[in-house]
Amino acid sequence: MLQVIKQIDVRFCEVDAMHIVWHGHYVKYLEDGREAFAREFGLGYHFLEQAGYGIPLVELVIDYKKAVRYGDTLAVETRYVPSATPKICFEYRIRDAASQQLVCTARTTQVFTNTQLQLQLMPPPCFTEWQQRWLPSLAPIV
Repeated sequence: MLQVIKQIDVRFCEVDAMHIVWHGHYVKYLEDGREAFAREFGLGYHFLEQAGYGIPLVELVIDYKKAVRYGDTLAVETRYVPSATPKICFEYRIRDAASQQLVCTARTTQVFTNTQLQLQLMPPPCFTEWQQRWLPSLAPIV
C-alpha cells in the first residue's frame, strides 16, 4: 500500500463566518496530500507533463465528519488505489492531528490526456514503468 501523511495547519483565512473551515478548502487539503504523495513516490504533475500527459481530475467525493477550526492541525492521509483502467485513484482520510478524530474521508480520480486534452485509453508508458517500480506485484495495465 502506497500512502503518505501530510500535516497541515489550518490558517485563519480558511475559516468562514461560523469560524469553521469553509468546505471548499478541503479540496486544497486533498491537493496538498497528492503533492506530498508525488514527492514521495515520483508521480507528480511535472513527471507526467514532461512525458507529454496531463492528469485532470474527473471525480471528487468528500464526506465531511467533523468541523475544523482555525489553529487545528490536520493529518491528511493519501493512499494510492490501484485500478484496472488507466487512471489514478486516491483515497483520503483527514484527521485532527492531536486527537486522531476523523474529520473527513474523500476520494479522487484522475485520467490521462495527451497535450491536446484527448482522453488516453491506454496507460502512458511512463505510468506503466512507475507501476512496475512501486507496485511490482501488480500486473501491468494493458
